[in-house]
Amino acid sequence: MPGPRQEYLDAFEEEDDVFAPRTPASAHAADAYASVTDWSAGTPADPRFADHDDAAPTGAPAPGKGAKSRTFTGIAAAAVTTVLAVVVAGQVADDPAGADVQSQSATDQARDVRDSASRAAGRVPPAPAPGVTPLTYDEKMARRYPLGAALKGSGKFDAVPGIAKAPGAGQKFTYRVDVEQGLGLDGGLFADAVQKTLNDQRSWAHNGARTFERIYSGRPDFVITLASPGTTADWCAKSGLDTTVDNVSCDSAATERVMINAYRWAQGSETYGDEIHAYRQMLINHEVGHRLGYGHVTCDKDGDLAPVMQQQTKFLDHDGIRCRANPWPHPKS
Repeated sequence: MPGPRQEYLDAFEEEDDVFAPRTPASAHAADAYASVTDWSAGTPADPRFADHDDAAPTGAPAPGKGAKSRTFTGIAAAAVTTVLAVVVAGQVADDPAGADVQSQSATDQARDVRDSASRAAGRVPPAPAPGVTPLTYDEKMARRYPLGAALKGSGKFDAVPGIAKAPGAGQKFTYRVDVEQGLGLDGGLFADAVQKTLNDQRSWAHNGARTFERIYSGRPDFVITLASPGTTADWCAKSGLDTTVDNVSCDSAATERVMINAYRWAQGSETYGDEIHAYRQMLINHEVGHRLGYGHVTCDKDGDLAPVMQQQTKFLDHDGIRCRANPWPHPKS
């Protein structure tokens, strides 16, 4: 490992007294760091500091002994600094991993700062808890979701992206799924429910009579729309229907939209109780049934299943007849 530079060794080996002042004591009094800056003697002064360099010294001259002490201190400190620098350089050269560790440490610190900033801004979602399994389709469909009965949304819709091919060979109907902005409901779940329900053999696809295909662009046969109660009422009124009584859904036949009331989708009805999944299937089948041309009917015998075109959100029992809840056009298939 190389040692201290030769000029420092020579400085300590001179026969002359190294403590002898090289400049007047008054100069040391004016500039406490004169002993250090004197090493660059012969270097032109920086013009930016010329006015300060030419100013006359002020204050009483310092004793000569103090100047000698400062001179020695400056030389000794510089020598020690040089030796330490050489030692550290030698260690890095002998252990290349040292530089890597320093670089890695700096990188880790920068990463910590970035991560902290991201977390503070809320841009980094929390990692899912270990062992938590995402809900299945059936589990999601069995849950209620918060949504107010008097909510009126923006009236602006987003089409749910993606397509779902018609699985059958019968008469094909194409549809698009729109969801009103700001509902806070899962539009993808709603779209899946529509496709699964309509193409079920218990539904309007019974015996291959029809098949339903969800599209995203182009002109569909109808648009099934999930909307707030207020927006549902606005669109149903375009077809002369009042959905504010009992807060229901409708097929707005004068428009392209089959309106599903998001309050009913989220909360269900008293007639179905906890059977929220079945109730959502009934909503889809009932309103699309209107679009296909079917009108309202009721069950005729006590204890029978209610026809899917019965207004089951409003009632199951009528004229002394007790009907049972039923979401399907062809429930025995």
